[in-house]
Amino acid sequence: MTNREIQIEVASPAVGCEISGVDLSGPLSAPIIAAIRQALLDYGVVFFRNQELTPAQQLSFCGCFGEPDEYSLIKGLPGYPTVTPVIKLANETINFGGLWHSDTTYLERPPMGSVLHARELPPIGGDTLFANMYLAFETLSDGLKAMLGGLNAVNSAYKARVSDTRSPRLQDAGKDVGDKILEAVHPVVRTHPETGRRALYVNRGHTVRFEGMTEDESAGLLEYLFRHQTREEFTCRFKWSPGAVAFWDNRCTQHYPLNDYTGHRRVMNRVTLKGDVPR
Repeated sequence: MTNREIQIEVASPAVGCEISGVDLSGPLSAPIIAAIRQALLDYGVVFFRNQELTPAQQLSFCGCFGEPDEYSLIKGLPGYPTVTPVIKLANETINFGGLWHSDTTYLERPPMGSVLHARELPPIGGDTLFANMYLAFETLSDGLKAMLGGLNAVNSAYKARVSDTRSPRLQDAGKDVGDKILEAVHPVVRTHPETGRRALYVNRGHTVRFEGMTEDESAGLLEYLFRHQTREEFTCRFKWSPGAVAFWDNRCTQHYPLNDYTGHRRVMNRVTLKGDVPR
């Protein structure tokens, strides 16, 4: 592979593209970096195949697009605190983050994006779904758009379903967060700071209620939004292969790692990039 010219193949009508003709293990030229960034903005998530990356090389690639950040709940690799291993062991029945979500929206400044590198894969299964939150917002009725535009939502790290998916890793590599409250309030509809487009910004993994309302009062509308934003026509499905990389824009997409490979081991390395305060 060379870094002189890249090719882009659209993954689905809604979201995602696959980029070939680039080797992420070495230095990237300014035009290549710009082309990848533009593809990320245009398609929400970009995929690469056959990338043999050490943790240091993955961090170097990520550094072209932002500042890597430590994950708040689980320790990184030895010597690489901003590279988080995402592991499911063969004897485990639940997978890390195994539901539709945006990464760590319980932080005041959620990550702008995440980069996942496939290290060890099951023989079949373990695909990841991605969904376009621009389309999720744009396909709502004008009345609902107007109502949601004036709402904020409370996001928590401790929502039961997502907490359950972390439990095996918290046992062997969890951080001691003490009394720190991992909870943040964000607009239900956020404006992307680079594209200017509006995206639906609630998610099943972390959003617990609308600000100023109880969980019971919020539940009906939130459930409608959770189902709406992951409609099949808003999504793509990525089939992992050895060395594959997915780089998604956390500000306008959601993802869902499927848990259909029990009895097999899956190991990925994840880097998240610091983001801004959603507006």
